[in-house]
Amino acid sequence: MSVTIINGGTQGLGEAVARKLTERGAKGLLLVGRSAGRGQKLAAELTELGTESVFFEADIADPAAPQAILDACDATFGSVHGLVNVAAQTSRSNVFTETPEHFDRMMTVNVKAPFFLIQAAARLMVRDSVRGSIVNIGSVAGYGGASKLASYSISKGALAIMTKNFAFALMGHGIRVNQVNPGWMDTESEHQTQLTWDNAPEDWLVAAEASRPMGRLVKPWEVANTVVHCLSDDAGVLTGNLIDVEQAIIGAGDPPVPTAADTVWP
Repeated sequence: MSVTIINGGTQGLGEAVARKLTERGAKGLLLVGRSAGRGQKLAAELTELGTESVFFEADIADPAAPQAILDACDATFGSVHGLVNVAAQTSRSNVFTETPEHFDRMMTVNVKAPFFLIQAAARLMVRDSVRGSIVNIGSVAGYGGASKLASYSISKGALAIMTKNFAFALMGHGIRVNQVNPGWMDTESEHQTQLTWDNAPEDWLVAAEASRPMGRLVKPWEVANTVVHCLSDDAGVLTGNLIDVEQAIIGAGDPPVPTAADTVWP
């Protein structure tokens, strides 16, 4: 947990993880994102709080981005101990509306970029004999998902398999890989998604929270707590696990019965 890269570390869950790591006394953070103003402001704030933090501007859809990110971390901090893959494409599509261009963007951001970030990070960890920890942020949608989340759900399912495959491949080097799957989460990004893709009203959160068993959506801070535990030595040998932070228990309760309104029609 000494030096951690947070891919998508300037807002929402990524910011919550950065703040929690700072509270825990992390040595350094490399915050990766596309918003320079926001990223630089957060990095300056966390540095003031005692954790040296640097913002690195990158579009992770760029094939050169993963290696550039790790090179920047190496040049700044001399090594890396943790990697958190938060950034994701969350736009909607279904079996009838998906396009090759949208599908490719979804897989590039949600699957390909994490793959090569992990590859670059693992090479640096092995070089320095670091027993590191990697946490991927998946989604409970990766178990199947809603019709409108077709390519998103597929991408998160692929990320889950990647997590297990890499956990097995890297355990001999002492590198742990786990995945945290949030449920419906209250973030700025989700607010914009609701307005842009679901035609939701500005106050959509009121009804959404009232519909949840515990009376609220999942909050970034509680997912961040789980992520930071996975990064820390407190997690012991925990590796290759998919951890759901959600109010639904997969496999428990009466199975949902879809109505005609839930299905997709051409």
